[in-house]
Amino acid sequence: MAARAKMRALVAKGMIGQRPKISRGLPAGSILRCADNTGAKELRLVQVMGYKGRLRRVPSAAVGDRITVSVRHGTPDMRKKIFQAVVIRQRKPYRRPDGFWVQFEDNAAVIITPDGEMKGTEIRGPVAKEAAERWPRIASAASIIV
Repeated sequence: MAARAKMRALVAKGMIGQRPKISRGLPAGSILRCADNTGAKELRLVQVMGYKGRLRRVPSAAVGDRITVSVRHGTPDMRKKIFQAVVIRQRKPYRRPDGFWVQFEDNAAVIITPDGEMKGTEIRGPVAKEAAERWPRIASAASIIV
């Protein structure tokens, strides 16, 4: 019963369903481009939300994961602050269930609120289908879904 209530809470926060197996291409400390219009330009991955790891193993994220980031470059009111974000592109290739391999030219994320809403209003560049399926708010703001 508790699992069902937790699932309902996640759907209400803008996140849907299970995550498919995707190669994790972004270890903690990675630099990502901010693909929205919040004023941040460059983000550093601090932690992967919900990551259950092993002793001395570096947490890593993949497309569609909720992460904690610190803003490295951007407007003065955004810099040196910590936010939550969702990975929408990754450079490391990953395989889709239909057999296609997908690889983007950069690592990018969009900043979200703790409730799962997007902080910005638009997304620059393509968004991975896996992230769009899992986060409907991001899918509605995306111009291109690949």
